[in-house]
Amino acid sequence: MDFKSFVEMIDVMTCVISVETKDDGSYGEIRIVTGNQAYINSIEHSNPEMPQMLTSKFVPNSLYQNYFPTDLNFEDFCFRCAVLKQPMHTYVHPDRYDFWFNLFMMPLGSEGNLHYCTYSQIVTRNADSEEMSNTSASTASEVLNTCIKLRGTTNFQHTMDEIISDIRKLCDAQSCVILLTDDEERKCTALSESRNEYSMLPSMSRVLREGFYDLTVSWIDTIGGSNCLIAKNRNDWEYIREKNPSWYESLMKNHVESIVLFPLKSTDEVLGYIWVCNFDVENTVKIKETLELTTFFVASEIANQKLVQRLKRLSSMDMLTGLLNRNEMNNRIDGLRKSGSDELKGLGIVFADLNGLKRVNDNEGHEAGDLLLKNGAILLQNVFVGDEIYRAGGDEFMVLLTFTTEEKIVEKIAKAKKLSRHYGNVSFAMGYCYQNDSGDITNALKIADEKMYEDKEKYYAEHPEFKR
Repeated sequence: MDFKSFVEMIDVMTCVISVETKDDGSYGEIRIVTGNQAYINSIEHSNPEMPQMLTSKFVPNSLYQNYFPTDLNFEDFCFRCAVLKQPMHTYVHPDRYDFWFNLFMMPLGSEGNLHYCTYSQIVTRNADSEEMSNTSASTASEVLNTCIKLRGTTNFQHTMDEIISDIRKLCDAQSCVILLTDDEERKCTALSESRNEYSMLPSMSRVLREGFYDLTVSWIDTIGGSNCLIAKNRNDWEYIREKNPSWYESLMKNHVESIVLFPLKSTDEVLGYIWVCNFDVENTVKIKETLELTTFFVASEIANQKLVQRLKRLSSMDMLTGLLNRNEMNNRIDGLRKSGSDELKGLGIVFADLNGLKRVNDNEGHEAGDLLLKNGAILLQNVFVGDEIYRAGGDEFMVLLTFTTEEKIVEKIAKAKKLSRHYGNVSFAMGYCYQNDSGDITNALKIADEKMYEDKEKYYAEHPEFKR
């Protein structure tokens, strides 16, 4: 067949692809046989509105890797279309390009062990919402169900557990996990996990104890600029073995026979991954189509949740010292006043006031004063381990101890005073109140505050040169 004449009759960028099959049923080399002028121009003529290929010269019948990196999803589509004779369509945004691709593939004939298909693409910089929603009815139903659950939830964790269970069942998989990564802390956590009762795969809680974060760092490179990684046959596993031998070894050791890995991204930030293990490989196309859209909404919801948590932390945290702030302190005290909680029994309140902060600010500058406050906060954190520490404002701090004893409070205050000289000349005036009944917390606060000021007056009587 004259492929060149055939593709020139097509207006959009189109090429003909050949897929080699082997005697064992696997595929070998995938080549771009020829292309129409629009396709060739997209390679040979630089255009900021088109993705840049690895070469600027089109050579007929070249390996596709001459033009862009190895892509297992692309290879799977080529195999399904050229060899299995299935028309294929997808709308994707590969990470390696800042473009959206509307891709169409149609099967052509075969000659011996070579099988052919067309590959047409329409490229745009911005996403087309209509194309994104142009999915099969069953896929649309699955994605819509996820969206409804996400938008209607009042319990984020419960909803994520439910969604990940739905995804596992859709994929007929042994295991499905939402894994969150934290590059600053260099750790990863399993947000949700669903396993079927027959799974031989280890739980993520066990896997995460084995230094798993270092493997997750390598996944983006292994995905190789595509929007996901799917491994289900010999070709796919050979690619992973060569590209990422450490991860390959881990997967084999843990009895993983097939895997789908989708990054969860918000703008350019990778929040984590959805990964599905030992799934129904006969249903790969629908699984990929469904997860492409589902991960978009799941990632958005996780990003929103992280933003809410960050704003909550900011609203409750003193930005200089990292301690809880006065607003959070007031909320906590108000809650104790109203609750009648058992926490009011065995409750300790400690007020701590930095001595000499004003003198340091006046004589050495506010940077030195800020350092004194930070060192004071570190001292309190190291002494009152597990207790609630608040910066009440200025040079004042409050510590709330629950289910404690008066002896432990006195011991910790003595330790703080003893260690103060090791924290950059930190000196605290401290007072406390302990109550072992459900008494008046307002009165307890007043007593602790009065004792603190008594201690401060004693300090300045002994050190008049530091008096502010």
